[in-house]
Amino acid sequence: MTIELHKVRVRELVEGYVDDAETGVRGYGGRLNIRPPYQREFVYKEKERNAVISTVMRGFPLNVMYWVKKEDGTFEVMDGQQRTISLCQYAAGDFAWGELDLGAKYFHRQLPDVQQRFLDYELMVYFCEGTPSEKIDWFKVINIAGLKLTAQEMRNAVYSGPWVSDAKRYFSKPGCVAQKIGSPYLNGSADRQEYLETAIEWMVNSSKDKAIEDYMAIHQGDGEATELWLHFQKVINWVQTLFPKCRKEMKGLEWGRLYKEFAGKSYNPKELEREVSVLMADKEVQKRSGIYEFLLSGRTRGEKLNLRTFDEDDKRAAYELQKGVCPVCHGHFDYGEMEGDHIVPWSKGGKTMPENLQMLCRRCNALKSDKF
Repeated sequence: MTIELHKVRVRELVEGYVDDAETGVRGYGGRLNIRPPYQREFVYKEKERNAVISTVMRGFPLNVMYWVKKEDGTFEVMDGQQRTISLCQYAAGDFAWGELDLGAKYFHRQLPDVQQRFLDYELMVYFCEGTPSEKIDWFKVINIAGLKLTAQEMRNAVYSGPWVSDAKRYFSKPGCVAQKIGSPYLNGSADRQEYLETAIEWMVNSSKDKAIEDYMAIHQGDGEATELWLHFQKVINWVQTLFPKCRKEMKGLEWGRLYKEFAGKSYNPKELEREVSVLMADKEVQKRSGIYEFLLSGRTRGEKLNLRTFDEDDKRAAYELQKGVCPVCHGHFDYGEMEGDHIVPWSKGGKTMPENLQMLCRRCNALKSDKF
C-alpha cells in the first residue's frame, strides 16, 4: 500500500457533485466515488454536519481523509465519506448553516468573501494505492467514523459487484422498499446493512457467517438480486396474511425459519388472531414474542412461551405438606429430586398458584402427558 499526502481545495472536491440512484455519489469533477461498496449508506446528522462546516469556515484543521487511487486515474473515498458529503451538500444548497447570532444561511446566500473562504479551504487527503484486500484492511485500520463496521458491511466489501449493488437498492438505503414493508418485523436498520443480512439469512435459513458468505460468493457476479427480493416479499406476505394485526412482539422474530418450516401448512388467520389476543392477555405467558411460533407449531412448543413457574417458597411448602412423597408413583424423594407441577395444566386453565401446585419426582413430571 503506497500513501501520499495531497492538498485538495473544497472547490475541487465539490465540482461536479451528484447524488442519485443511477450515477451514485460522486464529486471531484466526477473522478471521486464518494460511496464505494465498503462504505456505509448513512450521512451525518445535522449536529455533526454543521460541525464540519463550522470547522472549515473558521479555518480549523479537519481530520485527514483517505482516497484510494484506481488504475484508471479515478478515486474512491476510503475514509471521510460523511465529511465529504457534508461539504458537497452545503455547497450544493441542500441545507443552511449558521452559528451564534449570525443566523443560518444557504451557501448561495453567504457573502462573497465567506463563499471564497469556504471554497479555498485546503483538505488534507492521503492518496492510497494497493490491492482490493489491502484497501479493505487499511479501511479497517483508519476508519474513524466511531462505529464499528458490521459483519454485513464487510461482506459487502469482500463480495462487491453488480449483485451487491442491486441488493443494496432493495435493502440498504434509508426508505428502501424492504424498509417500507419489513420494518415492523425486522430488527436493526437498512443503512447498517442489517436488513440485507436478515434477507440473506431468510434465504439460506441460517445466520452463520459461512452460509451467508457462500450465498454472496455464488451470486457475486449476478447482474441482479431479484431472487433475494422475491423471497423476502414471500416471507413478509405470508406473515401479514396469517397475522394481519401487527404487534411489537413480532419484530425481530425468525420469520425466515418459521416460513420454511410452516409455510406449507394451512391456518385460519381469524382463529390465529383470536388465539394471539387471548395469549397476549394471559399473565401466565412470560414471553409474548413466543406466541407466534407456539401457534404455528400447533400449540406444541410451549417452551417458547416461558410460562410462569412456581417460586421456591411455594415448592418447599408443598414438599413439606407431601412429606416428600410423589403422588403419582408414591416414592419418597429428597427436595432436590422433585419438581413443581401444575395439578390442572396451563392448557386447561390452570394457574401458577399454591392451590394448583404439587411436587412430582423428575421421572413422573417428565412422563406427564400434558405439560402445558
